[in-house]
Amino acid sequence: MVGVSNDAVNFLNSAVGSKVAARWVILTVASIGILIGTLTSNGMMEIARQGIFNPGMFTFHDVMIIFLAVMICDVVLLDMFNTFGLPTSTTVALIFELLGAAILVALFKIWTDPAAASDISLYINSARALTMISAILASIVVAFICGSFVMFVSRLLFSFRYKRAFRRFGALWCGLSLTAIAYFAIFKGLKDSTVVSKEAITWISANIQILSLAFLALSTIVMGILQFIFRINILKIIILAGTGALALAFAGNDLVNFIGVTMAGIDSYQIASAAGSVNITMEALAEPVRVNPLYLLIAGSIMVFALWFSRKARTVTNTEVNLARQGDGVERFDSTPASRALVRSAMTLGKQFSAIMPERVNRFIDSRFKLTNYDRKQKAAFDQIRASVNLTIAALLIAFATSLRLPLSTTYVTFMVAMATSLSDRAWGRESAVYRITGVLTVVSGWFITGIVAFSAGAIVALLLMWGGKIAMAALLILCVLLLINSAKLHKKREKMHQEEALELETEKNSLIKDCNDEIHNVFEHMSRIYSQTLHGLAIEDRKMLKKLYKEATELYHKEKERRVYEMLPTLNKLHEDAVDTGHYFVQVNDYLYEVSKSLMAITKGSYEYIDNNHEGLSQKQLEGLQDIDKAVSEVYANIVEMLRTSDYTNFDETLAKRDDIFDLFVDNIKLQIKRVKSKESSTRNSMLFLDIVSETKTMMLQSRNMMRAQRLFLGLEEVEKKKITHR
Repeated sequence: MVGVSNDAVNFLNSAVGSKVAARWVILTVASIGILIGTLTSNGMMEIARQGIFNPGMFTFHDVMIIFLAVMICDVVLLDMFNTFGLPTSTTVALIFELLGAAILVALFKIWTDPAAASDISLYINSARALTMISAILASIVVAFICGSFVMFVSRLLFSFRYKRAFRRFGALWCGLSLTAIAYFAIFKGLKDSTVVSKEAITWISANIQILSLAFLALSTIVMGILQFIFRINILKIIILAGTGALALAFAGNDLVNFIGVTMAGIDSYQIASAAGSVNITMEALAEPVRVNPLYLLIAGSIMVFALWFSRKARTVTNTEVNLARQGDGVERFDSTPASRALVRSAMTLGKQFSAIMPERVNRFIDSRFKLTNYDRKQKAAFDQIRASVNLTIAALLIAFATSLRLPLSTTYVTFMVAMATSLSDRAWGRESAVYRITGVLTVVSGWFITGIVAFSAGAIVALLLMWGGKIAMAALLILCVLLLINSAKLHKKREKMHQEEALELETEKNSLIKDCNDEIHNVFEHMSRIYSQTLHGLAIEDRKMLKKLYKEATELYHKEKERRVYEMLPTLNKLHEDAVDTGHYFVQVNDYLYEVSKSLMAITKGSYEYIDNNHEGLSQKQLEGLQDIDKAVSEVYANIVEMLRTSDYTNFDETLAKRDDIFDLFVDNIKLQIKRVKSKESSTRNSMLFLDIVSETKTMMLQSRNMMRAQRLFLGLEEVEKKKITHR
């Protein structure tokens, strides 16, 4: 259940992201692919039995400890990644858990059994383990290179306005895709099938080239007929076929991650029962295995059930689809120094490449990547050309590796192909690249964490089981259940939070305006208090008070900054499509409010640092000037807060007049301070602080006036007043 919840993204993301069909259709096709794929996974089962450790060096008791440690760690680890919506590798988790548990059990035997072999290399199949790990790491690079290249060529061929070009080459393109999928996912997969005779497999292998050419010709003709005669969108057929093929390859490759250890445990029990001893060594596990097809179908059925009903599977899918989407939107990840450095390097490399290429070639390439309103009615994350490339390349790589008995990570391959095609497709523009790369780096770093945590957890759990016996077993199983329950609650809480955010995004415009108005009212009330208390704290030289106020002003500043960055776009999306002016005024309100908070933070910071450095306090004349300013500012802010609270802007012009009087007060205080400087009544730092406070207060008042004007327009009150005057 937890494995499929994480790996479902591998074969669903392209179909879901391109919205090629209803979700139930996509899940049905994937389910059929899984059930067929389970029958082709026999050859991969040997990895859990002898791929990592040499079973002949371990007794029945030892291997059961290894298998139990792996299962406990695997369930908890994968469920943790599912909870946070991060795709990871079930293959890597299995390999490193087996490796960690096997090494620990081997070391425990060496420490406690004088008769045991002391060479750790005899216990671990290091060459095989290294080959598998190398294949997994190499698959990341290969997947990225293949995905980037094929997507670039595909976009040059079809562009984003692909309908005209697709009428010419679409049938051949789809024929090639179907042939590639059939060749690797079916012909190669049949080698391990339990339902096809060896004679038939031998005949297919001997005639594979002729069969491939025949299939290419037939599929191209069929696609042409469907396209030109029946007017069917054959890209949808390719995407659905690719989804099924990728699900088939996934089941053939990754089923060992879910039931391989279980099947090895059952076989170990049968071997020990036949021998009548728990101390028998497990050489028999190295023999070829043929799993009962009934077990495979049961496992496939459970996988299908998880595919349809796991809510965590949707969470993981959303992560990858959002990272690959073509359009802009709210980014889940933040910018980091590493992502910024990578973007700068890529931009520099791109400029150098463009400089080398002829101008005509550059113009042609740019014209092929010019965006259109692709599938906007369906709000697809990316178009069907990219979806078909994602599925075809990923299916080819995974099925090919499966046929070679290489347990590559389907997650790594599909994720890297999806990210490579996104990059090559120019989905990562300058507005989103740093955030998308941060997301990719987060997922990739999670893969390495998977290996480290899986190895460590496997070793620790195996040690506890070897040392604590049945008591440790019971305690660990109880802990596992508690962790699963806790993660389910956490995921439910996170899901509820996202649902609340989604409901909030669907709020009606009038409710939205009221909420925004209330929030601005609270912020202004808060800022007015901080400003007055700061001047009071400066007058009495209260360092603790000023420090607290500086902290509050800083938090307020960062909150307004985050509102501009993360909340503005979702709020604008909540407005009606025709509310362009309203959205414009809302942007202005946020900008002005941000500027006011920045000036307030500057005043509190300067005041706190001045007193914290034990400088001489302000003179009586300076304090009297600031008190006059504070009194006038507080009166204006009180009027502003009242207008925001009641949405009654009747006294708006009167408030503006008071603001103009305050500007005269600013000028008078600046002139007086200049006189004090010339007469040596004030020190340099003293004068700078006073002038900075007056200057920032002036900025606050100016931006507050602008904000109130924009807020009145945002509420639509100014237009109402104009209509009343016109009517009169």
